[in-house]
Amino acid sequence: MTSNEALCRALRDPGDPPVRPLPREVAELLLTLTAPPRLAAHLRLVHDVAYDLADWLSGHCPELPFDRGAVLFGAATHDVGKAVHTGELTGPGSAHEPAGRDLLVAHGFGAERARFAATHASWAQARVSLEELLVSTADKVWKGKRVPELEDLLIGRIAGAGGVERWEAYLALDELLGRIAEGAQGRLAFQAAHPV
Repeated sequence: MTSNEALCRALRDPGDPPVRPLPREVAELLLTLTAPPRLAAHLRLVHDVAYDLADWLSGHCPELPFDRGAVLFGAATHDVGKAVHTGELTGPGSAHEPAGRDLLVAHGFGAERARFAATHASWAQARVSLEELLVSTADKVWKGKRVPELEDLLIGRIAGAGGVERWEAYLALDELLGRIAEGAQGRLAFQAAHPV
C-alpha cells in the first residue's frame, strides 16, 4: 500500500465504533500535505471526541455560548504541525505547535482558526478561551487521560454560566469524561492501525 493509499484509508476508515470524518477542508489539507496516516487517524479521533463534548455542552449548559465550529476545526487541526515535525508523532516535542499554526495560515486559514494548533497544550494560560479548553480536553480524554487542573477550568466555566454549584458541574462533566475515557482502548487501537 502506498503512503497516499494509507492516508486515504486513515481518512475514510469507518472505525469500530464509528469515527466521524474530518471536515472536508481539513481532509483536503492533509492530502495536500501528504500527511502521515497516523496523524490523520489521530486528528479524526480528537475531532470525534470534541464533537461529543460540544454536543454535551450545548445540551447541558445552553446558557454558555461557545463557537462550536471553532472547537471542531481546532480539534481537527490541533496537531497538523506534526506533518512537518513527524518525530513528534511518536516522541515528545512542541515544535509542531507554532509550525501547525504557521502551516494553517500559509494555506489560507485565518489566524483565529489556526490558533488551536499553537494553543492546544497551553490551556493553563490566563486568557484561554472556552473553545481552547474544549479542544485541550478532547486532546487528553480521547486516550483516557484525565487532567484535573484542565477539567477544573472547564468546571468553573460551566458552573458560572449555568448558575450551579461547582460540585454539580463536576459530577456532570465527570460522568461524560468517564464515559468517553472508557472507549480509549478502541480509539488507541484505531490510531495504531494506521502507520506513522
